[in-house]
Amino acid sequence: MDLAATIPERVDQQANRRKRGAAGGRPPAFDTERYKERNTVERAVSKLKQFRAVATRYDKRAFMYLAAIDVAIIKIWLRDLTTRDPRDTT
Repeated sequence: MDLAATIPERVDQQANRRKRGAAGGRPPAFDTERYKERNTVERAVSKLKQFRAVATRYDKRAFMYLAAIDVAIIKIWLRDLTTRDPRDTT
């Protein structure tokens, strides 16, 4: 099974690979769609971490932590609904 890289290769690494020629190895495959999905997930986690209860995880029980995540998600969702243009139907 061949795993594709999710993060694009840096420009200086690409230059070093070209400079080394055949000894530089095979460049990693890059999946653009997978990178977009990863970006979406990272942004969602970043929004969740704005809530102290989620970021610090003070809750002792897992179900309480999951409830805090649910509340944070609902608050984010409601906040996004209020900032939208009411004429937007998408």
